[in-house]
Amino acid sequence: MTPSEQQIARLQEKLLLLVKQQQRLRSENAELRQQLAQATDDRQALAVQVQDLQQAVALMKLAAGSLNDTEKRAFEKQVNKFIREIDKVIAHLST
Repeated sequence: MTPSEQQIARLQEKLLLLVKQQQRLRSENAELRQQLAQATDDRQALAVQVQDLQQAVALMKLAAGSLNDTEKRAFEKQVNKFIREIDKVIAHLST
């Protein structure tokens, strides 16, 4: 084999290695994207769960009568927000 042929063979080997590495990296990237999507979904589900639990705690405090003034105002604000959202839905359904 001539030196030029040897150099071409080495370049082909390197190119083949780079193609294999690119395929491996693409596969790893796809897997990481899937894991990220799953983690995002899990995070959103946990955020909803935390919000639900916070509302449950507020309701328990309200039922027990142990809300301080700041908590009462925040609770009333939240209830008013829900009422406005319900009114919007009713208005939308009425049209």
